[in-house]
Amino acid sequence: MLQNRIDANGLIDFAAAVYANAGVPEADAHLIADTLVQADLWGHQSHGVLRLGWYLDRIRNGVMKPVTTPEFVVDAGAIAVIDAHDGVGHVAAMLATREAIKRAKAHGIGAVAVRNSNHFGTCMYYTRRVAAAGCMAMLTSNGGPAMAPWGGRKKIIGTNPFSVAAPVDIEGQRAPFVVDMAATGVARGKIYLARNKNLPIPLGWAISKDGAPTTDPQEAIDGIILPMAEHKGYAIAAMVDMMSGVLTGSGFLSAVHSPYKTAEVSHCGHLMIAMDISKFQPLDQFCARMQAFTQEIKSVPLAKGFDEVFYPGEMENNSNAKFRREGLALPENTVADLRRIAKETQLEHLLAL
Repeated sequence: MLQNRIDANGLIDFAAAVYANAGVPEADAHLIADTLVQADLWGHQSHGVLRLGWYLDRIRNGVMKPVTTPEFVVDAGAIAVIDAHDGVGHVAAMLATREAIKRAKAHGIGAVAVRNSNHFGTCMYYTRRVAAAGCMAMLTSNGGPAMAPWGGRKKIIGTNPFSVAAPVDIEGQRAPFVVDMAATGVARGKIYLARNKNLPIPLGWAISKDGAPTTDPQEAIDGIILPMAEHKGYAIAAMVDMMSGVLTGSGFLSAVHSPYKTAEVSHCGHLMIAMDISKFQPLDQFCARMQAFTQEIKSVPLAKGFDEVFYPGEMENNSNAKFRREGLALPENTVADLRRIAKETQLEHLLAL
């Protein structure tokens, strides 16, 4: 059951005030809030304000520092390594994004690694910014154990998302091409969302801790999430962990802890790579080719039951326009959690529901 529509800007103001109240600098608090609400606007409620309380609890428990003090431990032209010192993941990821763009413009490519960070929300929040700067992006990040290695029955590998993004037109009138996915068959946040909506999950998403197929979201959370495409999803997750954890000098595999574990230091890492498209070919030429590329995708005959073919990133643009116009509709349990946080922080006057 969905509640009445909620204004996105008002929700951002409330979420930002919650984090500022917890000691996060105002600009950083607004960034976290914007990433959460933007995920809801894109239609990805698994990464939206559902997570507001998790990040807050991590700050309260001292495992995510409210004031982020990033340190450049490597600064080598096209390459940089940033130690986030357990600061806010969103702040560290945005710094890596800006640095990758700057270095790509100077050297053709920029690769920025982040170690000792925290969960940063959706990957596409950052890769879309690289695309808007006329670059192609690839971002990887690792997470706490959710998946077992293929053939095993102990979870030691995270859902480990990655994103690739590129512009489709210079003016940004068309949605950028954006892939953003976890290596599991489903992001773990979608299982938490199902629990918030009091809905079962489809068979094939997860198994219980006893190894049995389950449709119960809590059993899935306590159990093991299954990789996408069986052994291929496991291999992709391991690859992302190697890039995000081993290469960056951060934690990897079972040394990483998820944002849902609100009393444990994360140790997660990220790798942002930006490539200046104009160094490959003129940007307008690339965008013309991207328009031909996406148009051919969209022009194929429709399969039964489908009204339109979308290229990756297009559906999020459509959802964003719709929800900014009509307001957001959130699950009752998510709204109840927002009310709880508002009461705890004495910010009820800012929560307009």
